[in-house]
Amino acid sequence: MLVLSRKTSERILIGDDVAITIVRIGPNSVRIGIEAPKAMNIVREELCNFSDRKPESHDVVVPTN
Repeated sequence: MLVLSRKTSERILIGDDVAITIVRIGPNSVRIGIEAPKAMNIVREELCNFSDRKPESHDVVVPTN
């Protein structure tokens, strides 16, 4: 896992197609904006069905179509 420190309005680029912008940093949360191709599926992890996995797993999975 790569861990980066960013300030508000700073961006992280992933490949040629994805940019993540730090929109706001609050006391208990960070708001991000994601620019990606419409064909790319972006889903919050807690909305995915991980019934066949251990609950303590901290893997991040990006579903694809």
